[in-house]
Amino acid sequence: MTTLVADTRTVFSRELRPVLRDPFTIIFSMVQPLVFLALFTPLLPDDSLQWFVPGIIVMSCLFASSMTGSNLLFEIQTGSHERMLVTPLRRPALLIGRALKEIVPMFAQAALIVAVCAPFGFRFNLVGALLGLVILAAFCIGLGALSYTLALASKNQEWLFWTVQQTLIFPLLLLAGVLLPIDNGPGWLQALARGNPLSYVVDAERALFAGDILSSATFGGLVAGAATAAVELWAGVRAMRNSD
Repeated sequence: MTTLVADTRTVFSRELRPVLRDPFTIIFSMVQPLVFLALFTPLLPDDSLQWFVPGIIVMSCLFASSMTGSNLLFEIQTGSHERMLVTPLRRPALLIGRALKEIVPMFAQAALIVAVCAPFGFRFNLVGALLGLVILAAFCIGLGALSYTLALASKNQEWLFWTVQQTLIFPLLLLAGVLLPIDNGPGWLQALARGNPLSYVVDAERALFAGDILSSATFGGLVAGAATAAVELWAGVRAMRNSD
């Protein structure tokens, strides 16, 4: 276990170093969420920022984490991943370290979005927001692990990675009620939303940013985030162990 922790820390540092050297990549990845903020907010009722901003923070996490597997795919194609496999590093650490790295950009993106929206009247509960970021961090780890697993599965077919990623991301986004509420939608749509773990994370973020820390939505988001991290890390570690 000590070796696994040390190896995970090594991989985490390796993956984080390019982000710290070029932080502009974090800002660039926020262009799409900020465009959604600019275009959708005027269409919503007054005080819509309190409802909309937490969802946009989750959306920025979803977009960024779901694409991280492309970095691993590039390493596979260039032979860098193969060289990592023959090092003394434990294979689970190769995935866990990469997945943990997703937390740092997520915190930076959330802080930037809040900073941009605060002058326009967005208000939040600090304790609730911090707890919300913990839940979102767990979800980011799971989503990042899933993205890396997909990269390993499509290592000889790059088109497969992008097809699956683009096919899944927008249904997940829309069924979570990030952009528009689905409470008044048809029954089949609400049933699909209830089966979407992202829905519970979004509801939890909205409750926590508003300061409703002990709500059922918070508990649901905590369970969804932890379950996503546990299941996807297990699947990712298994795929990494079997990679060659």
